Amino acid sequence: MLRRLWTLVRKELQQSLRDPQSRALLFLPVILQLLLFPFAATLEVKNASLAILNLDGGAVSHELVQRLGATRAFPSVRLVTSQAELTRVVDEQQSLIGLEFPADFSRRVVAGHGATILAVIDGRRSNSAQIAYGYAQTVVAAYADERALALGRPARSVIVTRNYYNPNLDYQWFILPTLVAVITTLGSLIVTALSVAREREQGTLDQLLVSPLTPGLIMTGKAIPAIIVAFIQATIITLAAVFVYRVPFQGSVSALYGSMLCYAVALAGFGLFISALCETQQQAFLGVFAFMVPAVMLSGFVAPVENMPLGFRVIAWVDPLSHYIVILKGIFLKGYGFADAWPNLWPLLLDAALTLSFAYLMFRRRVA
Repeated sequence: MLRRLWTLVRKELQQSLRDPQSRALLFLPVILQLLLFPFAATLEVKNASLAILNLDGGAVSHELVQRLGATRAFPSVRLVTSQAELTRVVDEQQSLIGLEFPADFSRRVVAGHGATILAVIDGRRSNSAQIAYGYAQTVVAAYADERALALGRPARSVIVTRNYYNPNLDYQWFILPTLVAVITTLGSLIVTALSVAREREQGTLDQLLVSPLTPGLIMTGKAIPAIIVAFIQATIITLAAVFVYRVPFQGSVSALYGSMLCYAVALAGFGLFISALCETQQQAFLGVFAFMVPAVMLSGFVAPVENMPLGFRVIAWVDPLSHYIVILKGIFLKGYGFADAWPNLWPLLLDAALTLSFAYLMFRRRVA
């Protein structure tokens, strides 16, 4: 039986890897996303343009302008001469935010009175603008504290921040563990979803059914190649994350590959269910992408699951990607072992049991 199963697995791997197009479909996204995502998929604000309308002209406002221009967020400071020009440069997206210093700003600060700065923020790019505004607030607050201490006045109370697990808030430490999950999802689903549909489209499914292989063994032989592909893709991304991008790996290798096996089996269940429903490979492709988009959106990768309505949070719990992302971040950054990962591992096993069962029943019904 094992020999027959291995023959089917080898045939599936050969069909998936024998032509250049299939190989490119499985491994080119890994390379491209390893090159693009760590640098392009980031919420950090760098090299933004800051527009400043300085109606004051005093020493305090000049000092603040210089400090703002010295930050990584605002290497480009654009001085404007009127409120209309300030509004225009923000409206035309030439500047992310604009600051207006009133005419009496320096005088009020030197006199020890409160002074205000008007911030004009581009709401069309709300996330980036709010982050940039936070950077500007930090610079202004630090300057205010320095002046208070120099004059012998008590500085304001501040919150001291300590960032656990990612001290420098390096966005690559967030994106690369997540990329392990996203890439393996696409590769595993493509291999499994196309398997039965390809056999049906090419007319070779009947030959498999009259062979000594049972429907259960056929499905197992279709799932194992997807698991192998997932392991290869995940290993490539993990090695690149650790040795190229210097993302720390605090957990155990056994926990990484054990959780990867659970996740790959869950994905194989989803992929085989899609494949059992589809008649052609084109339909299977559409089914994969119909699954991928909501799976990524509900996984917590794009937006926190906690911010979603209750109904979507329930669906997100069924999404295997939402659990695997938590496990991967824990293994990479927090040193997770199997005990730590178990609260997110058992939903993956439940997903695998349910989807494989439904796929098997659907497959038996279609070939009966």
